[in-house]
Amino acid sequence: MASHRRPKQPSRARVSVFTAAAATAVALSAQVAAHAAPQPNKEDVKAQIDKLQEEQEQAAEKYNGAKERADQLRKQAATLQDQVARSQEQMTQLQTGLAGVAGEQYRTGGIDPSVQLMLSSDPSGYLQKASSVQQATASQSEALKGLLEQQRKLDQEKAEAAAVLTSLDTTTKDLNQAKADVNAKLKSAQDLLNSLSASDRAALKAQQAAADRASRGSDRADLGPLPQASGYAGVAVSKAMGKQGSPYVWGSTGPNTFDCSGLMVWAYGQAGISLPRTSQEQGNVGTRVPSLDQAQPGDLVVYGPDRHHVGMYIGNGMVVHAPHTGDVVKVMKADAMPINTIRRV
Repeated sequence: MASHRRPKQPSRARVSVFTAAAATAVALSAQVAAHAAPQPNKEDVKAQIDKLQEEQEQAAEKYNGAKERADQLRKQAATLQDQVARSQEQMTQLQTGLAGVAGEQYRTGGIDPSVQLMLSSDPSGYLQKASSVQQATASQSEALKGLLEQQRKLDQEKAEAAAVLTSLDTTTKDLNQAKADVNAKLKSAQDLLNSLSASDRAALKAQQAAADRASRGSDRADLGPLPQASGYAGVAVSKAMGKQGSPYVWGSTGPNTFDCSGLMVWAYGQAGISLPRTSQEQGNVGTRVPSLDQAQPGDLVVYGPDRHHVGMYIGNGMVVHAPHTGDVVKVMKADAMPINTIRRV
């Protein structure tokens, strides 16, 4: 009979060896992991977040431009489609009228006019009728010309409408891509913030909050008496300054939230002046101001080589602007960022 023996239990010494080995492996793994993924540095993370916020604003301005273009194309497409519908209706009316004339000729025609003249007992009466036939023929010729012209016009309007709809489709794709880019930059910035330890994250937020309070508070106190702007520029400055503390929201033109170019659009809109939607386009309005020391309140100060940011000069070397996501409308030194151009509206 086969014997059934209980498996031999490991000795305490062997268990101790295994336990020590496992502990050593865990410790080594932790050291490797710590070496491979060091705790992110708070200052480095802040620098990366600042860069992402700048890139986010660039993407936001692309979105603003695409949205403005899409809105224009939708209006243009609607107008063209209305024109096509009206032209088609006119075309149908002309075709119906010519069809009736052709049917009448078929029912009444068939005898040569010279034979009718020879057989007529009233030549003068026939000549009067012949004159009417000639007039009818001339009228029909004009109607045919009108029909052909209307067909040409209709074909042209249809082609224009199709081209606009194609452009709208491309612009809509650009719009969606720009929106996706903005959200991707915001997510990356949030992921970086989340990579910090809880204490570093809290310290960074406190640092940013203190900077924001200092910017909104001390700048207001240290502005001194600002030069007074007149006319619509004065209205725009007053309206923009009155929105200090309003949150930055990309794609927004007020009245309670703004992005950088949206604040300019809204403020000048209150003065009855229409500005283009993007900071890039705003960098081409009005006349160029040669240098910051010649700037006047209400001038637009456009920043960056790609003109991705804009503020409004208020005097004393300061601008009011909407900085980026997570911040609010506030003032800053006009030369705090590289100036691309200054424009007088």
